[in-house]
Amino acid sequence: MATEAAPDESASAPDAYEALLDRVQRWNAVGSASGVLGWDQQVMMPEGGTPARSKQLSALSSVHHDMVTADETGELLDELDDADLTEEQAAVVREVRREYERADAVPVELVEEISETGSEALQAWEEAKAEDDFDEFAPYLEKHVELKREYAEHIDPDRDPYEVLFEEFEPCLSMERAESILTELREALVPMIEDIRESDVDLAVDTFDGTFPEDDQETLSRDALELVGYDFDRGRLDVSSHPFTSGNQFDCRVTTRFDETDPLGAVGSTVHEFGHAQYNLGLPQEHFGTPLGTSRDLSVHESQSRLWENHVGRSEAFWEEFLPVFQDHFPQTEEATVRDAYEAFNQVYEDNFIRVEADELTYHLHIVIRFEIERDLVRGDLDVEDVPEVWNDKYEEYLGIRPDTDSEGCLQDIHWSHGNFGYFPTYSLGSVMAAQLFEAAEAEIDDLNAKIADGEFDDLHDWLGENVHQHGSRYETNELVKRATGEDFSADAFLDYVDEKYGELYGI
Repeated sequence: MATEAAPDESASAPDAYEALLDRVQRWNAVGSASGVLGWDQQVMMPEGGTPARSKQLSALSSVHHDMVTADETGELLDELDDADLTEEQAAVVREVRREYERADAVPVELVEEISETGSEALQAWEEAKAEDDFDEFAPYLEKHVELKREYAEHIDPDRDPYEVLFEEFEPCLSMERAESILTELREALVPMIEDIRESDVDLAVDTFDGTFPEDDQETLSRDALELVGYDFDRGRLDVSSHPFTSGNQFDCRVTTRFDETDPLGAVGSTVHEFGHAQYNLGLPQEHFGTPLGTSRDLSVHESQSRLWENHVGRSEAFWEEFLPVFQDHFPQTEEATVRDAYEAFNQVYEDNFIRVEADELTYHLHIVIRFEIERDLVRGDLDVEDVPEVWNDKYEEYLGIRPDTDSEGCLQDIHWSHGNFGYFPTYSLGSVMAAQLFEAAEAEIDDLNAKIADGEFDDLHDWLGENVHQHGSRYETNELVKRATGEDFSADAFLDYVDEKYGELYGI
């Protein structure tokens, strides 16, 4: 009798799997709709639209939550427990089970309240930043902290709540591993930055001094996207207060921002967001709405944006092709050389307060500061009212600078207005991963730097597509990196890369 049951269970597995897949595709369609509304809120929506938008997003988050946590989802997962599945099917079930178990632990009322608070907090943050008034945003931040503590407690009351929240953005790497890498970076970069500040090498840091009109910068940004291969048939470029990317393999949109005194900031942000978009657009179209057609969490996502921003956009090879384009838009820079542009884009700042404008090295200290503050907030070791002072103290301690205003201090990032605690570490993890992936790509692509210098990016697109994009969430983070590079995920390639690059730039 037992011998006859096994074939019956195996035969029913595909039916249960297809039923589960159908449910997943429908709830991900709801999530995609929320994403479009969120994009619209930050880019196109009139200022007065927030009350309605918060209700719309809250309703969609509730529908999504109900679909994920429905009894049928749990029953289908139970039915597939011992089923004979292919490797791809098993990966889908693994990812869906993780999402289901976390969502099922959280009451729908709390999900709605978090969503609605996020919409209201976004407007409050934008106004507080514009008016340099942390007190205007503080009540929303405090509410987010309370709600996210409650959220984490529902998922696992016996664990560190910040660790639980970190898993929302990087479920495949432990908090211990993330902290270990952040510690490696801090210990290596702090003395390196000190050596750089003591260096007597003078870089061409004033290459792009002057005024660069926003309209011209926008045209330049579009040209940069055209050069690296952005598909405008499936995307668009807009302006937002904080650059971001939103979408999927059929429709992925990027935003950037402009400062008329800092054209390199727009170039860096635009190429960064292109990396995110290229990842989304490279996901398998036939698996849209399933884990096989969904990106592998934020550390991997950040690896794609940081790879394009730092290893391509900040490279000397890139500026061999891009400098003439830049000079066409801004003739006042016609005397600049490729080396001048490279040095200007890779200078290490002594007094930069803004994370998204930070250089490649001090950037990670910006991340460490945010990580420590949000961790202490969630753990209850820091009161919201003390955030501005603690933020400023940490900047003075780690970077030797102190913000004059909260707008250039603790109000500069959008993440806490969304309640996204645990997000920031993925930026540094992504930078580390980018170096490891690019090193592997260089080893496998003949004359990659020469191709970049000629504006030829197809081989790099193909390598990333084959080794990262096409897999969606089939593999967990370390396995994905190991398959692409032959090595476990580590900081070694990043530390070698910055040693070589900044050693040559600054003679250290």
